[in-house]
Amino acid sequence: MSTALTDRVELEGEFERYRHELTGYCYRMLGSSHEAEDAVQETYIRAVRGLSGFERRAGPRTWLYRIAANICLDMLKGRNRRAMPMDLLPAASGRAELGAPLAGRVWIEPIADRLVMPDDGDPADLAEIRESVRLAFIAVLQHLLPRQRAVLLLRDVIGLKAAEVATILNTSVPAVHSMLRRARATLAAADLDTNGSTQPNSEQRNLLVRYIDAFEHFDVDALVALVHDDVTLSMPPHPLWLRGRDDFGRWLRNTSGHCRHMRLVAISVNGSPSAAVYQPVREGEPPAPFAVHVLEVSGDRIAAVHAFLDPRLFPALRLPQLPAQVTDRS
Repeated sequence: MSTALTDRVELEGEFERYRHELTGYCYRMLGSSHEAEDAVQETYIRAVRGLSGFERRAGPRTWLYRIAANICLDMLKGRNRRAMPMDLLPAASGRAELGAPLAGRVWIEPIADRLVMPDDGDPADLAEIRESVRLAFIAVLQHLLPRQRAVLLLRDVIGLKAAEVATILNTSVPAVHSMLRRARATLAAADLDTNGSTQPNSEQRNLLVRYIDAFEHFDVDALVALVHDDVTLSMPPHPLWLRGRDDFGRWLRNTSGHCRHMRLVAISVNGSPSAAVYQPVREGEPPAPFAVHVLEVSGDRIAAVHAFLDPRLFPALRLPQLPAQVTDRS
């Protein structure tokens, strides 16, 4: 492929070719789906403005990553890292009150798989992408300094050479190696669970079907049977979180009045089995968006349930509105 970009039409073609991976990169950097899409759009705008100054020897992919990386680093200046509840507080009891949500740019947000995975991607490549957008991985990334995060992602996830990364970040190759060593050490210390499958299989799909069925019937015993002994339950934007099967079951039983009669739809989020949760309203009206459940699976059971109790995520994830359900009174 020629490295020369001669006009805006050619740039648009190159940009669309890399849109999914640029979105994935920005999401991993920022921990926010809507901020990632904003950063990718700004990357395109700046690329159009800078087309006349494009350095042909660098290649369009490296050039686009240079723009995207600098946009993300600018967005991260002077702000606290995004987090999951487990990063902020110790585990609570299953008898605890949910409490008030924390507002602002506090929480890591989920992202729809289709925004970061091309429809025609190679299965092996898609498996790697799924692993690199898991919520547990995104949470660990937020502990890295922004430039360390950028180096780790560009080298180990995107697969660029050290010299290319040095060009993108306007630094030296030795500096890239140094930042990469520190970033890898932080990642190794996190001891991420890699036992879960990196691609959806029949066992995972069956586990999600069973979870959805148990939740819609609000069968707490069936839900508890699906999880590991040390399962975690988090509920952003609320800081409270729980650990352990007993507290998981106790919490569900204590909140049963709020969770009954929900409708769940299987979705693809963060490379993990997930479900959109809808709350019933008045008869004859469509159920209202309520939450997004992202399941972390290890082996044949659920290791974590991330229940994002924020209906504002539904537009960002392009989740559908369900039809009204009318009771048959005949």
